[in-house]
Amino acid sequence: MPFRALNLSPQILQAVHEAGYTEPTPIQVAAIPLILAGHDVIGIAQTGTGKTAAFVLPILMKLAGSMHNGQRRGTRALVVAPTRELVVQIEENVRAYAKHVPLRMATVFGGVSERPQIEAFRSGVDLVVATPGRLIDLMDQRVANLSGVEFLVLDEADRMLDMGFLPPIRRIVKALPQKRQTLMFSASLSREIEQLTHQFQHSPKIVEIGRRANPAETVTQFAYEVRPHLKPALLLHLLADPEFDTVLVFARTKHGADRIARRLESSGIKTGTIHSNRSQNQRLRALKDFKSGAVRVLVATDIAARGIDVDGISHVVNYDFPMHSEDYVHRIGRTGRAHAIGDAISFITPEDQGPLRSLERFIGRGIVRKRAEGFDYDAAAPPRDETGRGERRHSPPKLEPKLPGNSMHGSGDAAHRHGGRSFRNFSSTSRLRRRSYRRHR
Repeated sequence: MPFRALNLSPQILQAVHEAGYTEPTPIQVAAIPLILAGHDVIGIAQTGTGKTAAFVLPILMKLAGSMHNGQRRGTRALVVAPTRELVVQIEENVRAYAKHVPLRMATVFGGVSERPQIEAFRSGVDLVVATPGRLIDLMDQRVANLSGVEFLVLDEADRMLDMGFLPPIRRIVKALPQKRQTLMFSASLSREIEQLTHQFQHSPKIVEIGRRANPAETVTQFAYEVRPHLKPALLLHLLADPEFDTVLVFARTKHGADRIARRLESSGIKTGTIHSNRSQNQRLRALKDFKSGAVRVLVATDIAARGIDVDGISHVVNYDFPMHSEDYVHRIGRTGRAHAIGDAISFITPEDQGPLRSLERFIGRGIVRKRAEGFDYDAAAPPRDETGRGERRHSPPKLEPKLPGNSMHGSGDAAHRHGGRSFRNFSSTSRLRRRSYRRHR
């Protein structure tokens, strides 16, 4: 089926063609007509299957179709995402698909100056893509007027509706009109979280492509059973293979990510890091270097698992096995995107055996156990003073905050200019939080 069969406007079809797409994906074929018809939608599909375009294209159609004689009616579409990286990724998609549509948009997230965002709301924007924390900050300042929103999108809906995000999401939804179209998209959605959707949607149509919570079929999954002290050596051993050319490594904590990066750099492997202690500029620079090939390895915590959209990632390595099965699905979905192939490797310590079995039940399949050829699995643990802080086992790790996207650390460029276009990309810095749940954003 070609895109023109979805009744998209010539301007949007031209942008889609210029972006290099010829045929819609299954989630787009199923969801776009329902959204154009005005239904609330829950979209569930594997990572990397085009979910962003599935909601962006019909929303652009509806926004453009009611912009008569250049008349503006304030913010009409709101997309809420859990991380800064995902906000930037969505913004890039909107910018590509709306290049021939007179649209004004803003991005709203922490870690950068809030002044351009305030100016954006005051001057008027059609579409806003935001993380919850900074958006609530601007609502508290009575800057963000959401009373005219017609379309609400919760991207990565499972994370947006978990117990940590639920209070701010409820507050945002309370500020919206009762009469609106609400769309939720995710790669995984538990039955429990699905029950919560009824608080925000009216008789939603459920579009489910493939088995729920199933990783993409193009990703080959392996588990390497290894003792904890051998994980650094095993990673270096695997990276000696030139097939590991663009590698995303996941660590459980931000300090652990830094330790892995330092070890790789000291071994001559160009490495970048992304976690909540990095400023927005540092995070964007790391992603840019990873995309361009300036760095071979990117080490990240789970805050980035849902915001990294990089073509050609050859391997995802779960250096630390994820605590939640849903996070595993999103982590390994960074490879094997858009029908490309990729490998997902998990380091499994004795303590990870239980979570691994839970994961296998969750995805409905076993994961192949594998041993690295030529690796010494019997090597003794190094003396304590050689292990470094990262290998101490007696103190529990300080986990990454569950609700990323608005770190107060660092600052960044206030705005990105798109010369000659009607786009405006606005970004922001955090203010001090007054409520306990807002510490996590």
